[in-house]
Amino acid sequence: MCSLRASVPTRAGVCLLMADIEPLKPTNTGWLIADVVPDTFAFGWARTEVDPALLALLADPQWQPVVVFPGEYAAPGRVVIEEVASAQGASARPLFIVLDATWNEARKMFRKSPYLERFPVLGLRPEQVSSYILRRSRRDDHFCTSEVAALCLDLAGDTRAARALDATLAVFTHHYVQARNQLPVAWDGEAHQRLRELAAG
Repeated sequence: MCSLRASVPTRAGVCLLMADIEPLKPTNTGWLIADVVPDTFAFGWARTEVDPALLALLADPQWQPVVVFPGEYAAPGRVVIEEVASAQGASARPLFIVLDATWNEARKMFRKSPYLERFPVLGLRPEQVSSYILRRSRRDDHFCTSEVAALCLDLAGDTRAARALDATLAVFTHHYVQARNQLPVAWDGEAHQRLRELAAG
């Protein structure tokens, strides 16, 4: 897949907080974001320690951090949706903080990260259902990490990057499923063609 990488300039950035062994899972899609979005930052999460580099990033005035999490778990005054889209002309760039974890882990991370409490919460309510098939959630409104990031990018006006990330996920999923079943990759398939077009600009 390396030859198909589609790095797309974006105004928004993505900050991944990764739980425990999540980066080591072969089905993890957080790393796909870094292939597409140049300003992607990744940090391991721990309940008792915070990486100083993460705190420095969150304090950088060029960024407006926004925690991406279901709004029902946050105080109503913290939840934003339209504000993210309307902030395209603002001086600070949106930095989407995405909790890269299982649902149970993500809830714990959200509750036990006091350094995130001062930031607004983006509660996504997409109309579509997740197309991610490598791991399944019991809830239809749960999305894999790269799908969440694509929705955020689209909301922030980085539409081409959002489409490139969706295409990257489709290609990754195809490669994974084909390898698992010991089948050849369809290099001329629709997903690959779409990603090549987006990579070419």
